[in-house]
Amino acid sequence: MFMRNGGGESPPPGKQSRREERKMKGRTIDTIKVGDAAEFTKTVTETDVYLYAGITGDLNPAHINETYAAGTFFKGRIVHGILTAGFISAILGMQLPGPGTIYMSQSLKFLAPVRMGDTITARVEVVEVITEKNRLRLQTTCRNQEGTVVLDGEALVSPPKA
Repeated sequence: MFMRNGGGESPPPGKQSRREERKMKGRTIDTIKVGDAAEFTKTVTETDVYLYAGITGDLNPAHINETYAAGTFFKGRIVHGILTAGFISAILGMQLPGPGTIYMSQSLKFLAPVRMGDTITARVEVVEVITEKNRLRLQTTCRNQEGTVVLDGEALVSPPKA
């Protein structure tokens, strides 16, 4: 038997308690307004870069080979831009609107390099609510620890339905 408050067995695969189901539901369009925002902050490590490279197959030496990268425009290794963009996905899927959100599109401009050890704060802000289509348009940005915008863009998402 599965117990809800600690101890005991876990629920069978694919089964969650009603409480867990409620916690894993994002905000619906009727609860979101222009100006709503959320942030996610992470310090990017060398391990993050190597794991991302391994998962995606993007072994570009600009990211993983210091000797090669030292001879590039950036004079050292840089973090994959799309790894940084993934922090935006984390916000959309876990905070605003949250679980159940469907990512429709994303435009991105990579404005400055991200280096291992940088602390990146991703931010999304609702700029348009399209109620009749159940869509949100959001401004998306990432800044480093110095406040420099390293990534700028716009996302279109469909939040979970009621």
